[in-house]
Amino acid sequence: MTEDVTQEETWLTQEAYDRLSQELEHLSGPGRAEIAEKIEAARDEGDLKENGGYHAAREEQGKQEARIRQLELLLQSAKVGSSDSDGKTVSPGSVVTADVAGNEMRFLLGSREIAGDSDIDVFSEKSPLGAAVLGVAVGGKTNYEAPNGKEIKVEVKDIEPFSG
Repeated sequence: MTEDVTQEETWLTQEAYDRLSQELEHLSGPGRAEIAEKIEAARDEGDLKENGGYHAAREEQGKQEARIRQLELLLQSAKVGSSDSDGKTVSPGSVVTADVAGNEMRFLLGSREIAGDSDIDVFSEKSPLGAAVLGVAVGGKTNYEAPNGKEIKVEVKDIEPFSG
């Protein structure tokens, strides 16, 4: 049985792409060597069944390998450059100010990876809110269904490109 995996394009700033590429390079090179050394040192301590250091190192290795796979997929499908945001309609890479159910929110539409150390809220364009505002112009109104089934009204107040 074969599985077709379709990876959707993810918009990244050049800075985010470079940062993630460096992380991948470290994790898949020196990072792997460091984990291997930890596992070997813990293995030398004796009985593996009751060796907490060994199990912790193996768990860390599993998390690291998962992050490597995540970064590889993300970088393979990345669209690098400036945001497609023209300030007129919401697109990936837009910083959106919106009235959401009567509360003003400001968030980045895109991937958490784009925001880096920024403390701006991030919503994926695949999230209910993100999908609802995608393509909406300033002043435009839309709504989406919350997980509890309630309709949430949204009005886009402002759009600007993310500058990271």
